[in-house]
Amino acid sequence: MNIALKPEQAQFVQQTIDAGRYQSADEVISEALQLLERRDREYLEWQEQAREKVNVAIEELESGQGLDGETVVVQLRKKLRQRRL
Repeated sequence: MNIALKPEQAQFVQQTIDAGRYQSADEVISEALQLLERRDREYLEWQEQAREKVNVAIEELESGQGLDGETVVVQLRKKLRQRRL
């Protein structure tokens, strides 16, 4: 597979190699892809956790466990005032 880098990307890769952190462009690209894979995996995990929290919140609201908006605002303002002191 051939990959075309923008000039600034090629320069970054070369600077990274010149700094001695990697021995070749292949190593730099491999590390970059590993980081991208990890970021994507972590994002998907975060997305699933957020979805689960939303589902729990919906269930709580439907069962009458939720708070009305005015109560939430009052509680948040109280917390802010306490932190300012």
